[in-house]
Amino acid sequence: MRTLSDPHFLTTEQYLEGEIKSPIKHEYINGEILTIAGTTDTPSTIAGNLFALIRNHLRGTDCRLYIADVNAYLQQGNCFYYPDSLVTCELKNRENYTYQRFPKLMIEVLFPSSEAFERGDKFNDYQTLDSRQEYVLVNIKHQRFELFGKIEEGGWLFLPYTPTEKIFILESLNLTVSWAEVYENITLELASKTRPEN
Repeated sequence: MRTLSDPHFLTTEQYLEGEIKSPIKHEYINGEILTIAGTTDTPSTIAGNLFALIRNHLRGTDCRLYIADVNAYLQQGNCFYYPDSLVTCELKNRENYTYQRFPKLMIEVLFPSSEAFERGDKFNDYQTLDSRQEYVLVNIKHQRFELFGKIEEGGWLFLPYTPTEKIFILESLNLTVSWAEVYENITLELASKTRPEN
C-alpha cells in the first residue's frame, strides 16, 4: 500500500539522504514521496518463494537479485521505486549501493490497495527504462501471473499465465518456474458464495 506522505517537494538528494535514515520505506515520484505500508503473510511468502527460486538460478553469474529493499531509479521520470523483486546484470550498477539504474526484471506482488498503481502509472514509468526486459505481476488471490516482455519494436508483449499452463518461463533469466514452487505454503484467498438460509 502506498500513501502520499509529504506534500512538500523534495530533491532526489534529500529523498536519498532521508531514505537511508528512515525506518519506513518510501517511493519517490518527481519530488513527492509515497509511504510503503507493511506487507502481510501471503504476499511476503510468495515474494520469498520467488526470491529463493531466482537466487538459486543466478548463482555463479554476474546478476544480482534484490527483494523490496533496493530502489530502481527511473531517470526519465525522476522516480525511485521499490519493486518486490529486481534483477540486474549490469556491473555498472555497483557504482552505488542505494539504487539500481539498469534493472532487467521487475516483479510486483499485487496488493488490492496498490494494484491499480502498479498496473498503471508505475508500469508506465518502468517502460522508460532501456534496460527493462520483463515486468511481472503476481496475483495473491488466484494462481495467476501476468508477464509483460519487451519486444524488439520497443513495445511490450502481454503473456497471462494460469495453472492450465503448468509452468511459466521468465525469458529474461531463462528460468522455468512451476506454480507449486511459487505458491508453496500459500492458502489462496478465494472468494466463496454463500447460500441464503431457508
